[in-house]
Amino acid sequence: MKKILLIEALANSGPYVLDAARQLGAHVFVATHEDVYESYPAALRDKIHGTVFTDLTDPERALADLAAFAETTGIDAVAGCWEFFTPLVAHLARRLGLPGNDPRCAQASRNKAEMAQAFSAGRVPAPRTVGVRTAAQAAQALDRAGIGFPVVVKPAEQGGSWGVSVVAGPAELGTAVRHAQSWPVAGPHGLRMDPRVVIQEYVHGPEFSLDTVVWRDTCFHLPVVEKHTTGGAYRAETGHTCPAVLPPADLRGLRAATEQALRALGIRNGVAHTELKIPPEGGPVVIEVGARLPGDHLVDVVRRASGIDEARAYLQAVLDEKPDVATSREGACAIRFLTPPRAGTFHGVTVLGRHTALVHQHITTAPGETVGSAHDNSARVGHLLLTAPTPAQVNADAAHVLAHTRIEVS
Repeated sequence: MKKILLIEALANSGPYVLDAARQLGAHVFVATHEDVYESYPAALRDKIHGTVFTDLTDPERALADLAAFAETTGIDAVAGCWEFFTPLVAHLARRLGLPGNDPRCAQASRNKAEMAQAFSAGRVPAPRTVGVRTAAQAAQALDRAGIGFPVVVKPAEQGGSWGVSVVAGPAELGTAVRHAQSWPVAGPHGLRMDPRVVIQEYVHGPEFSLDTVVWRDTCFHLPVVEKHTTGGAYRAETGHTCPAVLPPADLRGLRAATEQALRALGIRNGVAHTELKIPPEGGPVVIEVGARLPGDHLVDVVRRASGIDEARAYLQAVLDEKPDVATSREGACAIRFLTPPRAGTFHGVTVLGRHTALVHQHITTAPGETVGSAHDNSARVGHLLLTAPTPAQVNADAAHVLAHTRIEVS
């Protein structure tokens, strides 16, 4: 029986990893903090074989604690779900002599300022980027780099589109930088974030994501996913569709750019979630990479569309087994996130009529709770999941269902 140490399971992809481990006949031990474990839902706890408690905000202490536990327990693989802990995953795997990513580059997969430097050194096609610590530095940094407006302003470390905004001109720049610094701590662990702000040239064109399982430096690409976002100053994700419909040349370009980015970040054994755009002129541009499974229930979306279980393939890679990424079905799946039309008190969601394409509806917000506007992913109150034979059909079905969905807010 294989034993896997999972560093934090309280993440969107955590249940998928635990289910995949069970399918592989492996036991999973979860590393977390006692206080965080107390917040685990009962359904999540039931999937875990055992736990080890440490302070994940103290990398040196956590590395020592987890290495001792792994050696005593006979751990066969180290895995992770949270982007913020991917450097710890890489360092622990190296200490234990287990498959993992290059720990010397691991911080760049978590920190967008360091990622930009790694991309520049690796000649990865990526937006020109500057990093600043204060709003006062922003305009001068852009001038020195020769970057014009519009630009994207984002925290060096955060997720879920928190603190991200598109800035059309210099008058909005200071506000955007301060907005990006509004989340200095990541819950639930209280992990302090890098206060730097990343400013990138804006890349026009549609956006996609490409997940890749890497085993012994070999890339196994999954289907490309089309990303849907809000417009205007804030670009929160509104949904995803798998697979994206692309010409063969664009598909090859996305894969090539992704592989170049993964090499620059030292991703050798594990999984990566790469976000890219295809501008009207030129080849694909890498926006950012996470050395982790995707959020937004994309593991489920990809599996329903293609039959590929990404979480299972990831665990196979870190167990030093060739990942199984063979497509077993040809269909399409879409997820659409439900966000309130305005801030206020949430009362519920009603989907009018019957829709055969709608296979799952999940509401995450209880009636009576206060909800905000859709500036980032935290505004979501739930999601809808749809399947159809083709991407065009599932996108049409998703639009039809959303047109018949009422989100009640007062």
